[in-house]
Amino acid sequence: MPEPADFDLETFLPYLLNQAAEATSRSFHATYKAAYGMTRTQWRVLANLGKFGSMTARDICAISHIEKTKVSRAVSALEEDGLLSRSPSPQDRRAEILSLTPRGREVFADLGQRAIEYDTSLRAQIGPEIAARLDGLLRRIIAAGDPDADSDQDS
Repeated sequence: MPEPADFDLETFLPYLLNQAAEATSRSFHATYKAAYGMTRTQWRVLANLGKFGSMTARDICAISHIEKTKVSRAVSALEEDGLLSRSPSPQDRRAEILSLTPRGREVFADLGQRAIEYDTSLRAQIGPEIAARLDGLLRRIIAAGDPDADSDQDS
């Protein structure tokens, strides 16, 4: 049996992937925080509604792997800022359908453009060949993951 000292967290692929995701996420966070005072969760809720259209908070949790309480707080803040609205779900009285308001769509369009610019810059930093290979590798890792697995994100 290997000794615990043989395990090197800094070479553990899930750790490296998490560190890369955190570094890029923190870097882009500066953009939406400066422009709109948003948290990461608020941005992710807005981005999901902007991309996929109206949905429930439960749907957002499932798509983005964010805890329900964090999504709930983000939804409240975005509603308070006039960026999203809630309406009763016709299928489930306990659920609400979340939709971007016209102002929310404007903010999403602006931040979407800024996200494209950030992505373009990041890809330029690593070069087009490596960026294309990385895209493919990340998609393979995602596809290899078990979608039914416990969603503990602390790996």
